[in-house]
Amino acid sequence: MVSVINTVDTSHEDMIHDAQMDYYGTRLATCSSDRSVKIFDVRNGGQILIADLRGHEGPVWQVAWAHPMYGSVLASCSYDRRVIVWKEENGTWEKTHEHAGHDSSVNSVCWAPHDYGLILACGSSDGAISLLTYAGEGQWEVKKISNAHTIGCNAVSWAPAVVPGSLIDQPSGQKPSYIKRFASGGCDNLIKLWREEEDGQWKEEQKLEAHSDWVRDVAWAPSIGLPTSTIASCSQDGRVFIWTCDDASGNMWSPKLLHKFSDVVWHVSWSITANILAVSGGDNKVTLWKESVDGQWVCISDVNKGQGSVSASVTEGQQNEQ
Repeated sequence: MVSVINTVDTSHEDMIHDAQMDYYGTRLATCSSDRSVKIFDVRNGGQILIADLRGHEGPVWQVAWAHPMYGSVLASCSYDRRVIVWKEENGTWEKTHEHAGHDSSVNSVCWAPHDYGLILACGSSDGAISLLTYAGEGQWEVKKISNAHTIGCNAVSWAPAVVPGSLIDQPSGQKPSYIKRFASGGCDNLIKLWREEEDGQWKEEQKLEAHSDWVRDVAWAPSIGLPTSTIASCSQDGRVFIWTCDDASGNMWSPKLLHKFSDVVWHVSWSITANILAVSGGDNKVTLWKESVDGQWVCISDVNKGQGSVSASVTEGQQNEQ
């Protein structure tokens, strides 16, 4: 049984495109076509508006919280082609950095695992993915993967900083060798996996093909170091796939159809333990899915529009006006 525990009246003046809880689950960030980003204190079922951040000049598609070891840091991306990094200093939220290196709408932002430093991946309708790395002293270094997806990139999601199988195989006291990886989804109907090479350049590692229309979202599942890596993807084609990889090389990914919905599926989001997947679509529903013992994915709930959302990290529509 899944029940709605809280509904937040955001007072946004237009459609809400994303809502994200912070690391501790005490603050909620939302963004909207009204060009604003809002932050609420949602402790104890309350909803106190902490900040109303204005800086974008178009619909704001997505927000992402950085790990708290870097302070209170929030990124947002917009149709106005910009990415803004906001930071709270002494109780006041300010714009700390603005990235204007894209030629079209920036549709997705995702912070890397905190182990790697403060790194933000940004996917744009211009087909490129940019990686912003905080270098200290207010400086950000930029790397760009040009033409990552023809026609446009809709989503980016980092792999966890956990070596697959390390829970079982890791020799004690030995530091694992992290390889930075992330997944992206685009208007070419593809999911692509990217890996950072030793020279710091980003290389396409895999193309995952199964969708027959634009890939709207990808979500790399959290991991505790079991041998299997998992990615969820959803598309304009109404389908959600669960991709798994069991081999150490990371080359063999196999898709399993979770469900075929009757409308576009906008977002997929994993629970922190990676055993439940939240899916939100054009039918104005959020559904929760769990893998059964026999490997089948079953719906354990669905929440209709108007009853509130059961997963703060999955929201209804991302109407990318591309």
